[in-house]
Amino acid sequence: MGSTPRGNAVSLPGALARGSRGALAKRILDLVTSFSGLLLLSPLLIVVCVLIWLQDWHSPFYVAPRVASGGGAFRMVKLRSMMVHADKTGVDSTAKDDRRITGVGRFIRRFKLDEVSQLWNVLRGDMSLVGPRPQVERDARLYTEVERGLLTVRPGITDFASIVFADEGDILAGSPDPDLKYHQVIRPWKSRLGLHYVLVNNVWLDLRLVLATAVNSVRRPAALRWVAAMLRETGADPRLAEIALRRAPLEAAPPPGSEAIIHSR
Repeated sequence: MGSTPRGNAVSLPGALARGSRGALAKRILDLVTSFSGLLLLSPLLIVVCVLIWLQDWHSPFYVAPRVASGGGAFRMVKLRSMMVHADKTGVDSTAKDDRRITGVGRFIRRFKLDEVSQLWNVLRGDMSLVGPRPQVERDARLYTEVERGLLTVRPGITDFASIVFADEGDILAGSPDPDLKYHQVIRPWKSRLGLHYVLVNNVWLDLRLVLATAVNSVRRPAALRWVAAMLRETGADPRLAEIALRRAPLEAAPPPGSEAIIHSR
């Protein structure tokens, strides 16, 4: 009698089936949550849109290209928190004290309202609720071969890194070159957190990350402890769990796939 096949001959079909079911469950979660969120939050969005429009008589939306899963592009919709044409300055990273942020924009950023409109991108299928944050093309071109793994899944509204670095503006405040500081102290850890999510993502993890994102807006220390616990539970590098707690100042590090700290952009 022949022996029973082992290894990938048996496990691959099962893994593909589980992956297909997981992708379907994730898409259903995205559709239900994005539709419900847009419906429930539409009164607030209308009020905020009017306030943005009244301050300078320009569109309340900021629609800009971002790199999609697979390396293509899509148009991401955000509530505009900066002056018109702020993206023409050549600076992609935004410090808390950035003069391009408007008065209404500071309120929008404080409560992350600029991200709510991205539920439209989730509904369309450009984005997912949870996944690595979508990048501008200039930043994606700087990715190492390892970091390009971030482009194998749909970008998301939140993930491990979005919670850990929700205070990105504070980190970059006062820097003479916010973009360079971003690439030195935020990008290395943000990419590592994103790559870990790519490896371990599932619907249960997504649900917890969405809840942790909500907790982060009211009890940040508790949210960071929860993220660190999820990282440990999913077998992340212990350094990532420590970074997630944000107990020590961030240090410059090489991005994943490189041995050199970035010194110019």
